[in-house]
Amino acid sequence: MQSELIVLSHLRWDWVWQRPQQLVSRLGKAPARKTWFVEEPLTPLGGTTGNRLNSTEVDGLTRVWLEIPEQGRHVGFFDEVMPDYVEQLPQLIGEPEGERVVWIYTPLALEAALALNPTTLVYDVMDDLAAFKNAAPELLVRQRQALRKADVVFAGGKSLHRSVVKQGREDAHLIPSGVSTEHYAAAARTADPDRSKPTAGYVGVLDERLDLDLVADLAAELPDWEIRMIGPICKIDATDLPQAANITYLGQQAYQDLPHLMAEFDVALMPFALNESTKSISPTKTLEYLASGLPVVSTRVPDVVADFEGVVDLRDDAGGFAAACRQLRGRAGKPASAELNRLMRRHHWDRIAALMEKLAFTPEGARLESAAAEATA
Repeated sequence: MQSELIVLSHLRWDWVWQRPQQLVSRLGKAPARKTWFVEEPLTPLGGTTGNRLNSTEVDGLTRVWLEIPEQGRHVGFFDEVMPDYVEQLPQLIGEPEGERVVWIYTPLALEAALALNPTTLVYDVMDDLAAFKNAAPELLVRQRQALRKADVVFAGGKSLHRSVVKQGREDAHLIPSGVSTEHYAAAARTADPDRSKPTAGYVGVLDERLDLDLVADLAAELPDWEIRMIGPICKIDATDLPQAANITYLGQQAYQDLPHLMAEFDVALMPFALNESTKSISPTKTLEYLASGLPVVSTRVPDVVADFEGVVDLRDDAGGFAAACRQLRGRAGKPASAELNRLMRRHHWDRIAALMEKLAFTPEGARLESAAAEATA
């Protein structure tokens, strides 16, 4: 039977490779399944005079976005453009001819999702978007609406799951993010322990979730180390980033290049601020660092403490980070323990995608059976 997967995401397909891309790239491979990836508006080069959908075929799916005139600011799935999505998306995609799973990553896309007449509406809660910098004020209301309307709700971490349950979705499935172990294992295979200048590195978005003072102080504590930051700048100004002779910013890098860049690290960093925007995060990079054979130093983000205490070195300030970096130097590329290998297998994206597919693309009774089987696995 033919099926459709229509994903509405606040993250673009060609941006930092995260939970949506990892899952959709796998779910979209099912036979006889047409996959659409619908993104927020953008302004094309040369501009445009009206709001109209555009699309392209890429990586086995159809990528869709609304082209709008330049607004001088970021425009997401906001009320001002939602009528265009509601009108034009059904025209582009057509009526359902079989099973149609509509899968949202932001509650702001709810109205457009419902306009597509889904047989199943999935809400995958990967972040507490309302807690992020410059969040749309209507996010809290839309969040409650999305949780009420969704047939299936996933939560990407323990803190998020507790929040979703408190908001009335006791049936939400806790599905933490995973890792493509074989992708990142290339870093461990190519690590060079003989470099004269040690490197501590961070890979991810550079935004308000980072403790930039901690990064600056760490560079001062480790003048003989290089602090390497890899990732795009988002929601903060480049002038806010700490500058020092031993801090290097490499910008956004292609997903396929990350293992080789990470092979140059001696220690992986998670210098997160402990604030409203990080209280519910469950960083995917934790597993990616570990799969790369890297020792990891992190601040005490609640989900990292809950899931990785004893695996990740938890520190509170730059002095602690510096001491951990010195202690951990030389451990990169060491064989993983049996316990860590079991953790990686359990959290492989292939396994996670297969479970979520069962829960999203099957009737209610089968969903309950799958959930029960997972709980006892």
